[in-house]
Amino acid sequence: MSKDTFLKGALILTAAGIIVKIIGSVNRILLSRLLGGEGIGLYQMAYPIYLLALSISSAGIPVAISIIVAEKIARSDYRGANRVFRLSLGVLAITGITFTFLLYFAAGWLTENQFVRDARAYYAIAALAPAIFFVTVLSSYRGYFQGLQMMTPTAISQIAEQFVRVVTMIALAYLLLPYGLEYAAAGASFGAGPGAAVGLLVLIFYYYKQRKSFKQLMNNQPNIVQESSVSIIYRIVKLALPVSLANIMLPVVSSIDLLIVPARLEVAGYTVEQATELFGYLTGMAIALINLPTILTASLAASLVPAISEAFTLKNPQRIYQRTSTAMRIANLITIPSFVGLGLLATPISQMLYGTPNAGTSIAILSVGIVLLGIHQVTTGVLQGLGHTTIPLVNMVISAVVKIIMSWTLTAIPSLGIKGAAWATNADFGVAALLNMYFVYRYVGFSIDVKDTAKAAGAAIIMGGVVLLTYDFIMTQTLHNTLATIIAIAVGGTVYGIALLLLGGIQERDLERIPKVGPQLVKVLRALHLIRK
Repeated sequence: MSKDTFLKGALILTAAGIIVKIIGSVNRILLSRLLGGEGIGLYQMAYPIYLLALSISSAGIPVAISIIVAEKIARSDYRGANRVFRLSLGVLAITGITFTFLLYFAAGWLTENQFVRDARAYYAIAALAPAIFFVTVLSSYRGYFQGLQMMTPTAISQIAEQFVRVVTMIALAYLLLPYGLEYAAAGASFGAGPGAAVGLLVLIFYYYKQRKSFKQLMNNQPNIVQESSVSIIYRIVKLALPVSLANIMLPVVSSIDLLIVPARLEVAGYTVEQATELFGYLTGMAIALINLPTILTASLAASLVPAISEAFTLKNPQRIYQRTSTAMRIANLITIPSFVGLGLLATPISQMLYGTPNAGTSIAILSVGIVLLGIHQVTTGVLQGLGHTTIPLVNMVISAVVKIIMSWTLTAIPSLGIKGAAWATNADFGVAALLNMYFVYRYVGFSIDVKDTAKAAGAAIIMGGVVLLTYDFIMTQTLHNTLATIIAIAVGGTVYGIALLLLGGIQERDLERIPKVGPQLVKVLRALHLIRK
């Protein structure tokens, strides 16, 4: 078996995450054009219910399994790691079947009792039921491979799942559209099932591919007393439950936003239509954008969990500190320039992507949240790897309360309006990040390196100046916003990389860790005298 380093694993998951996002973006465009606003509305009525069912049935399971499997592997207890997987697979198969039937039979109850206002959404809800089983079982395999620190199976399965899901969604929506919008929306919803089934098949393939070598390790392992089945299941539930609750909190907080922000905008003096429009700019456009740069930090967090768990099991605090430091440093190298670039080009980017400059204000304010969200994700990965899965949940609850209070207060101030809601979201990320950092310092002794952060910030400031000059110059020459924005981003990224090298923000050993291309890149930069050891 080839175990990935946590950095290599993070890069693999990042690449997969970017591909999945691109496929998802194409899907949204095609599905929106095919179904229109009404058809998308029917689909969106069903999808949050499906996500809630998944959060309850399996959301925290991969994290829990990866922690326990990594712990077993660190002790050379390969038989124990295999038992963790097999037990979790059995439990999740039963859970998946149960929730599949629950969702299918609940579809009629939800529409009949007006929890879902449009009765036509029944078909879309029922069509999502089969996906519950496949995704729940799939989560057991993903947790197992992540615990082995083998991220390639998870990455390939994510891409395969998304591709098949999108193709099935578009094909069925197109074929069923002549029969009515409700059937077309149901066809789109049904795509989640075949997608998850294919993702599961990919993971089963990888499982059998590595089974022979894993059996050899089990046969050659020392005689280790095996943990009881009851104890393993108890530990999985104990670790997974806080993670599942944290995942449930995300749609809950979004629902609270839906109740608070538009209503408080009306108090600030906006009409219902204006409040709805501003809410759309914030939640539908700005928040979607700030999540893009954090694909890497989310991947770092997923890869950190088993890596930290392994080091913790081996009682190696130095390795825990080193991995935490490396992950945080990489996160800052990505999120700080993303914050600066998105903040400065907020309005041009809004115009380029959404065809309106009006989301620019929300994007500019929320760009601050990129850095805070990155810190929160990485520190959550560290704490989960240490087995403290409850701490990030409690911190999220505290930060959500702060957000609710600030949204209620600031959004109603006429001079702030939607800006107040955006700052409340930043406060949510910030409080959660600071509380997590406190506990990481308490358990690991790690705090953010001011010197390294200052180098990244300095390079980002230089980049920001060049970005503004480039955008203004291209605009004066062409008056073409999209062209000017793309060129400014490309030039800014190049300048940031060079400035970071000159300021010593990236060193030779950092680049050497990059799989495949790292050593070659070091040779080129060494020849140009742009890098130091």
